[in-house]
Amino acid sequence: MGRTIRAGCFFDPANWFIVCANVLGSCYGSTGPLSPDPATGAPRYEEFPLLTIRDLAAAHEALRQYLGLARIHTLIGGSLGGQQALEWAVAQPEVMQHLAVIATNARHSAWGIAFNEAQRLAIEADPTYLAHAEQGGSAGLRAARATALLSYRGYEAYRATQTDEADDPRLRDYRASSYQRYQGDKLVARFDAYSYVALSRAMDTHHLGRQRGGVAAALARVRARTLVLGITSDVLFPLSEQRELAAGIAGATYGELDSSYGHDGFLLEVNQIAQHLEHFYAAQLAAAE
Repeated sequence: MGRTIRAGCFFDPANWFIVCANVLGSCYGSTGPLSPDPATGAPRYEEFPLLTIRDLAAAHEALRQYLGLARIHTLIGGSLGGQQALEWAVAQPEVMQHLAVIATNARHSAWGIAFNEAQRLAIEADPTYLAHAEQGGSAGLRAARATALLSYRGYEAYRATQTDEADDPRLRDYRASSYQRYQGDKLVARFDAYSYVALSRAMDTHHLGRQRGGVAAALARVRARTLVLGITSDVLFPLSEQRELAAGIAGATYGELDSSYGHDGFLLEVNQIAQHLEHFYAAQLAAAE
């Protein structure tokens, strides 16, 4: 969402008070697997406790209270961010005025959990993962990222961007191969295997209906004016999951991003997202008049 939130974009900081908080378990500043354990002073690494999506949303709620924000005009998120946004909107329905979620779901699917488990198996197969070192599991993380990309993009995206020239003589190191390695190296340079495992496990726990009487009962608690966007080529969070959200949230607006980029469309289709947001807010203003 970063390309939607900056100067000159739809959510321009000159016009909005924007809070974008890091999530628990990540390595970008919040408490995570490499943070010192107060009891020992050493990182927990693979022994970092399980976090749930509800834990992540509860941390955002604590931040809201700390900042003294009585209401939130728009809560927006895609994928894991959308799961947190939905959980927060269900838990604190009177706080959110507008909710916009993209390429996400009410409950993480068996398909999504299987992809996450495949990535964790790659990381756990790296013997350095248990070495209690900051760069532990890096080779496994590289392989995990390559696995994840197959669910983030899809056949058409790879065909369009990673197909070699027809007369290319090479018999190895194809463009698609190089791309997988490049993306794996890129993630290893900015992330760590322990946080990756922690966040993938958190995503697996996502289930709005748990101990709330089911998904339908949970979605019925949302009071925010809601926009739900799906991506036509998304194989990780298929459109059926966004349609379920829109059908279950009273008065929700449903839209689709026509994209060949698969799940990554929620990061790349900035213009389409902005157009949907503009139409959504225009409709809300018209309804209020």
